[in-house]
Amino acid sequence: MSTLTSTISHLLHRPSSPTDIFAPVSTPAQSIFNLSLFVMGITACIFVVVGGLLVYSAVRFRKRKADDGREPAQVYGSLQVELSWTLIPVLITLVLFLATARVVFAVEDADRPLGGVDVTVIGHQFWWEYRYPGLDVVTANELHVPVSDPDHPTPTFLKLYSADTDHSWWVPRLAGKTDLIPNFPNRTWIEPHETGLYLGQCAQYCGTQHAKMLLRVYVQSREDFDAWVKEQREKAQLPRDDLASEGKKVFEQVACINCHTVAGTPANGRFGPDLTHLMSRATIASGVAMNTPENLRRWLENPAAIKPGCLMPAMGLTKRQLDAVTAYMVSLR
Repeated sequence: MSTLTSTISHLLHRPSSPTDIFAPVSTPAQSIFNLSLFVMGITACIFVVVGGLLVYSAVRFRKRKADDGREPAQVYGSLQVELSWTLIPVLITLVLFLATARVVFAVEDADRPLGGVDVTVIGHQFWWEYRYPGLDVVTANELHVPVSDPDHPTPTFLKLYSADTDHSWWVPRLAGKTDLIPNFPNRTWIEPHETGLYLGQCAQYCGTQHAKMLLRVYVQSREDFDAWVKEQREKAQLPRDDLASEGKKVFEQVACINCHTVAGTPANGRFGPDLTHLMSRATIASGVAMNTPENLRRWLENPAAIKPGCLMPAMGLTKRQLDAVTAYMVSLR
């Protein structure tokens, strides 16, 4: 037991990573973590008891030199033993069932206090769309939520939809794995108590780029979150130089506007990410590459070179068009 205790202590106090399941920072993730410790404690006790009985039996009833070789007296049937190995597992199973059901119902039937944030999450092959219905904000791949004050909880409630095939939203430090199933709306919620960046990814195989359908959740102070919302509500700024203006014309003349939206322009597509504030994001291609002008140009030239199997086609732009569209993308802040 001392080894188990030291192991748990190490897991609880070691430096945490953005995907560390042993360092929950959100109410539902903490509930799941506590349940896992409870289950691990019970199973550890079972292991110690069963292992101890096996060792005791092997030592106590080992063959000795004084044995005459005759088979010991056989005992057939024992009501006490049969009741023990039947009732004890039943009781253990019942306790585990009740503990699990308690956590499941607590997570599923969470209260919705005032000040909570609603987000609609739509899984696409192979990126994430986030819509804030009450805030008039649309973004992609990077979810922003406010930190929750324990004295005045402000959880974030997520409605989960799939645009094509099965996906699964899982950020280990914030909540349990929740599936997105076509034509079946699902839901989950998070209530983070620490600011920071938390990572996850699609946890249900959904195609060739499943492994690169990454999740980034930014937990911000209420002031920073409100400032972010204000920025995201603004329409795209007009290009400030000739090259970016030329790129805007190219963007609107080719098929880009059929898939992407840029608020305040003719582009209103829904198949690809909203690009109105593209440069406010740290990454592109659902977290695969950092959002730099160089990576943007590579992405526009040949998306499959960065993310093989992605559904965005190479548009066959000339070098001049690539430079112009990249300049326009960089202006979308």
